[in-house]
Amino acid sequence: MLIIRNLNKSYGGTRGRAVLRSVDFDLASGDYVAIVGESGIGKSTLLNLVAGLDLPDSGSVTLDGVELTQLDDDARTGLRRSRMGFVFQAFHLLPHLTVAQNVALPLALNEQSADREARVAEMLAAVRLADAASAYPRELSGGEMQRVAIARALVHQPQLVLADEPTGNLDPESAVQVLALLREAVKANAGAGILVTHSLLAAATADRVHRLTVNGLRLGD
Repeated sequence: MLIIRNLNKSYGGTRGRAVLRSVDFDLASGDYVAIVGESGIGKSTLLNLVAGLDLPDSGSVTLDGVELTQLDDDARTGLRRSRMGFVFQAFHLLPHLTVAQNVALPLALNEQSADREARVAEMLAAVRLADAASAYPRELSGGEMQRVAIARALVHQPQLVLADEPTGNLDPESAVQVLALLREAVKANAGAGILVTHSLLAAATADRVHRLTVNGLRLGD
């Protein structure tokens, strides 16, 4: 499903720092993998490149035969909206929308109107926020906002789920539930998922663990 070849990314121009070097990675349908590594090693950068939110200096990212690096901004955005679900570390909820409206956003952007309210209600119940549908992000705790972000990422049943530290703001009980929900969503949709995390307990929920190092990506210890 996902093929990454010789991916390189630096920041800061000619005197910049190389963040990713010669990363090769394959992800098949049904795979749910974790990527771990020390802070600043480039885990979030890798997810951004996979999602087409950023472009590499060289190399390719191919999703189901479509090479993202060859698409323009609009085409990458359309592909991301329809086929990916991204859980951001910083939530990125829209403050002027209610919880239910935030969760429904991918359905609206993809013009999916059938059973929209029922699907949103199902996802809010799954993350234990059914009673917060009419609340606004400013009224929620950090952990609650993260759960809303996860519901939004999964509501349109994406082919590829990308999660950047999804349990960083959650209490242990909620973290266990969210990790199970992410894994279940990937497996149920016959899709694939990448979990970036510092938590070895979170990484243990994946099918396999890859460690990102300055020399690339390898199977974890």
